[in-house]
Amino acid sequence: MGQLVVRNLESSVKTRLQRRAQQHGRSMEEEVRDILRNAVNEPGIPSPGLGSEISSLFTKAGLESDIPELRGSEITPPALDQ
Repeated sequence: MGQLVVRNLESSVKTRLQRRAQQHGRSMEEEVRDILRNAVNEPGIPSPGLGSEISSLFTKAGLESDIPELRGSEITPPALDQ
């Protein structure tokens, strides 16, 4: 299992975490684990695929026309015997 160290946590946040843990009858560490588990398991907006993310980085990269589809074109390997 991994470990996580949180530095520079405001004392008011720590106090509220302690109170919340007491209300649920568990340690502050277990309370934080539960909060983190719930946060990452919440259904959210599905993230786009990697290709879509990369494409979005280059949407304004200077291309002004579509790149033609190469599907169905014959591919000729380069001659390496020279």
